[in-house]
Amino acid sequence: MNLIDTHCHLDYEYDGGKGPDQLVKEALEAGVGTLITIGTEPSNFDAVKEISERFPNVYHTIGVHPHDASKVDASVLADMKPRLSHPKCVAIGEIGLDYYYEHSDRNKQQAECAAQLDLAADAGKPVVIHSRDGEEDLLPLLRDYALKQKGPSLGVIHCFSGTDGFAKACIDLGFFISFSGILTFKNSEALREMAKTLPIDRLLVETDAPFLAPVPLRGKKCEPFMVKHTAMKLAEILGVPFTELAEITSANARRCFNLEAH
Repeated sequence: MNLIDTHCHLDYEYDGGKGPDQLVKEALEAGVGTLITIGTEPSNFDAVKEISERFPNVYHTIGVHPHDASKVDASVLADMKPRLSHPKCVAIGEIGLDYYYEHSDRNKQQAECAAQLDLAADAGKPVVIHSRDGEEDLLPLLRDYALKQKGPSLGVIHCFSGTDGFAKACIDLGFFISFSGILTFKNSEALREMAKTLPIDRLLVETDAPFLAPVPLRGKKCEPFMVKHTAMKLAEILGVPFTELAEITSANARRCFNLEAH
């Protein structure tokens, strides 16, 4: 078994002061052989890059989260461009729209999401999309990006908890859908029912560590090894053996992030 945690934040703080070395080691022991640590703002671009350089099985992304859209200007976008050629940088993200917290102005979020989507399309890099309560404004941006993307993969809608219509529209465009520990939550029955209707060759699993620890580990700070619990729940929902689900989602992740080329 070789699960891939397609979305974690190895530069964040963890219980017991755990750092990347221990997190990666414990993930490997749990059968999680590959991790992607995610950039969220200009101040952590170097941190995620350096973490990925330390481990042969860790990759990174760079991108500015919609919460921090107000920090994006032409100089930030110019700084991002050469970073995309790093051999361990596999995507731009996480980027997108978040109208739930609305830490940045909606128009600014849309403008900077569009700018980063254009950067990804020009570079042929997939994107990691954060979407919360902004699907109506986000979908047109994703459609425009899909027309421009020069690379083999559009990317993923991460930590999916949106509507059935949005999921299917994104899959129709060519995106992957990633499930986090939310899939295991008691109040997520609608999400589980929706998961049954999606094509298995477009599904990924993730932790979003240190957030959203899955059942049966709710209340703890999430860690990459816990992606196994989300994968087990997804296998149960889809009615496939866990080992088969692990193989399929890992193959999907390799396609999504073009990992064979790295």
